Amino acid sequence: MKIFRSESFVDYKTYTFNYATYCIKEEKSELPEIYNKGFLPYSNNLDLKEETYYLARSLRIELADFTETSENRRVDRKIQEIKPSFEVIPVKDFDLKDPQFLSYCFEFANQRFSEPISMDRLEYIFNAQSVSHVFRFTTNGKPVGYVITIIEQGTLHYWFAFFDLDNPKYSLGKWMMFSVIRWAFQNDLSYVYLGTCYGEKSLYKVRDFKGLAYFDGNQWVKNVKSLKAKCKEDNNFVLDAFKQDTDLFLENLYG
Repeated sequence: MKIFRSESFVDYKTYTFNYATYCIKEEKSELPEIYNKGFLPYSNNLDLKEETYYLARSLRIELADFTETSENRRVDRKIQEIKPSFEVIPVKDFDLKDPQFLSYCFEFANQRFSEPISMDRLEYIFNAQSVSHVFRFTTNGKPVGYVITIIEQGTLHYWFAFFDLDNPKYSLGKWMMFSVIRWAFQNDLSYVYLGTCYGEKSLYKVRDFKGLAYFDGNQWVKNVKSLKAKCKEDNNFVLDAFKQDTDLFLENLYG
């Protein structure tokens, strides 16, 4: 892998000189290490030829510590009314270019994603070489959801999910995420990565699952209380953690 940095904003008054950190994947076998270092796939530049990853506060389930919660069981019990099931399909056996599938995902994305997404970007994401499996969810034989995943050597990235919005009482999105995590646990994987964790809207991932850790820029941290505090403060500009409390920051980093 190749790691590089790109200069970002400057605040000379507080001696804050930011650099965004990126990674280029050179071999598929590097994926577990790339995710372990806190990187996630970057899909905002459709002209990039090489798979590029960005460093962020990401979230993962450490499956050695995973247990089902009462909320997981409640959602699972409720949704059984519509007899859900799912299958895990290697991308070689799934047509990611099917117009009906693309239209389904496009319509969902532009209803639910915080920023509009173009069809070109959607196709760019689906064409990523590392995409390996699609989880297809059905009720009574009808497709009601899809999860695009990257699975490699004990690591699963729950990248993008698309699902029906007609029956909110069944919490289909929650059940899909729980089902993928439980599948990974039952199949002896080590980690499920759930993407970024910024802002209070992302706290549903934190509330619903056990075995959580987040990447703080240096290491994986299991302190969920500190993660919730960070998410609640994300909309307020503050100095970086090192400047806020240098002693505490170094103690947490080096012990």
